Amino acid sequence: MNRQEVVWVRKEDARVPGKLPIVYSKSYAVRFHGLERLHPFNAAKGKHIHKATLPQALCTELSLAEGSFYEPEELTKHQLRRIHTREYLRSLRWSLNVARIAEVSLMAFVPNKYLHQGYLRPMRFQAAGSILAGKLALDYGWAINLGGGFHHCCSNRGGGFCPYADISLLIVRLFEQEPCRVRRIMIVDLDAHQGNGHERDFNSWETVFILDIYNAFIYPRDHIAKLSIRCGVELQNQTEDEVYLRQLSRCLMQSLADFRPDVVIYNAGTDVLKGDPLGHLDITAEGVMERDRLVFSTFRALGIPVVMLLSGGYTKASARVIADSIINLRQHGLLD
Repeated sequence: MNRQEVVWVRKEDARVPGKLPIVYSKSYAVRFHGLERLHPFNAAKGKHIHKATLPQALCTELSLAEGSFYEPEELTKHQLRRIHTREYLRSLRWSLNVARIAEVSLMAFVPNKYLHQGYLRPMRFQAAGSILAGKLALDYGWAINLGGGFHHCCSNRGGGFCPYADISLLIVRLFEQEPCRVRRIMIVDLDAHQGNGHERDFNSWETVFILDIYNAFIYPRDHIAKLSIRCGVELQNQTEDEVYLRQLSRCLMQSLADFRPDVVIYNAGTDVLKGDPLGHLDITAEGVMERDRLVFSTFRALGIPVVMLLSGGYTKASARVIADSIINLRQHGLLD
């Protein structure tokens, strides 16, 4: 396909005075007559963060109103084809395949058109939000998508509740449409799970550096994908704040010594929180806030734009912790 045929970001989504580079849409929410509750993923996490963040320090301080965040448009089939194979996209027409990706077996018995409306369409909006956030980060120096981070999906396979490879799509978009500003990209993946999707897509790419810190004893245990990690830490179950933050600080310094990116994609999963049913780590809310502050301060001090995606997080406390962390970043002067 001709690259010029793909329009990633609307013209009106250029930088707008009075708006924060935070991306969110009501269309993010997965709604499927309660079936979404059979997976621990909080399908309304973005909505809860939006509600918690909007009235507080981020917006009251700047006299911002309801329309102060950016909204993406749904990704088209042509845009998805920049990464995904035709065969993979066709496979999503079968409910059994979608149920496997979503990890909700009952979805296999649901007509496919309802799965597209209630699950796949919201995920296309979230993936579009990641791409829009990438564009905004180059203009503002930072951006946050209140969704996305589908790091288990690669070009020809989905999994782990991730049907679209938004991180890979974002990287392709940046390389294709921002060649003067973006030549080298770093992924900092701090979700509790290994980011095997983007690791498979960018195996042996010298221009993409992957830092991944994850629990080695949980899904996906993808040893082939692991070969793409250029700086990594395999954590033990119940790892706590002190060890976690020390390893993160070391990896950030080591990665920057080896590779100087033009932009950073930060996959900020909160499934590292203590009590998360899937992450099995013991990081406190304070530890997550310090983790986010450390990532932002490291790269923003060097003038390197940061795109933050929310990724996993399966406790009721997750949305509140993310909202508090965003406000904390603002209070530290990292979201200017």
